Amino acid sequence: MNAGRSVTMQDIADKVGVSKALVSMIFRGVPGPSAETKARVLAVAEEMDYRPNRTAALLSLRRTHLIGVMTDIRNAFHAEMVEHMVAEADKVGYEVVLGAVTPTHAEAAVMETLLDFRCEAVVLLGPAASDVDLRAWAGRVPIVAVGRRIGGVDAVRAGDSRGMSDVVDHLVSLGHSRIAHFSGYGSIGKDRQAGYRRAMHRHGLDEHMAVVEGDFTENYAPAAVDAFLDGDIEPHTAIVAANDRSAVGLLDALQRRGVSVPGDISVTGYDDSTLARMAHIDLTTVSQEPKEQARRAISAATSRLDDDRTEVSSSVLRPRLVVRGTTGPAERG
Repeated sequence: MNAGRSVTMQDIADKVGVSKALVSMIFRGVPGPSAETKARVLAVAEEMDYRPNRTAALLSLRRTHLIGVMTDIRNAFHAEMVEHMVAEADKVGYEVVLGAVTPTHAEAAVMETLLDFRCEAVVLLGPAASDVDLRAWAGRVPIVAVGRRIGGVDAVRAGDSRGMSDVVDHLVSLGHSRIAHFSGYGSIGKDRQAGYRRAMHRHGLDEHMAVVEGDFTENYAPAAVDAFLDGDIEPHTAIVAANDRSAVGLLDALQRRGVSVPGDISVTGYDDSTLARMAHIDLTTVSQEPKEQARRAISAATSRLDDDRTEVSSSVLRPRLVVRGTTGPAERG
């Protein structure tokens, strides 16, 4: 250490062998660090004659320690992610402020609201905004995009192409070849559709590809079922939905048409939301490991705020197929 230079929290962190963020938490009295670690940090601080920088301390009082989370409140998977994020933020001394995206409150408006509340970083769950808008927002506040493939912005997501591939592989193993896709929208919907198409091509099933457009909700499900059953496309024995909510819409519409699932048609979702796990739905789907995504998203946000990280962080998790009761063998003949 240079002679005459004041001891800093980073100096203490280096000597103890912990992060600067952890040292900061201890000096701020934030719950989380163990009693043993706290004692070690305080002992080293005393040994090094650490004196808090009063100017920095005053500035820190202006910090809010708030992380905004932009979420679609109609999305069951988002609700589960929020629950995990609140728990993860609490562990590191931050609070979560929710920004609800609704048909009358678009993402841009939600972002402005979260900034008005002085959120120090914002986590975006499944954002539909353009890449240009996302990068512009990142220029104003640290953001983390969850579930979205994008360059130049911190991102945490599951590998959608691999997840959709696992779904198609599962259906093919059950004897299905006429497998259709009920799509979503935006970049996430495009990624999942691309995963479906690549998997069908890999199995030599290009001639059986069929896509009916959806919007990640149940709204288009009745029209999609009409198209699958009565339209010009060939009859299919399985439908791969872009998410759980649209899959549940399909199950409802098929039941109203008297179609048996999985007896006549197998249906799959994507997200492994609480809806999918209900006994009367019992949906075959794909888990995106929401707890781990939440942990990595909060970590990405706080590492910018507390550790002065500047490089872009991108984290991709391996999705996991969850087989339940809405998929079965293809009908012979």
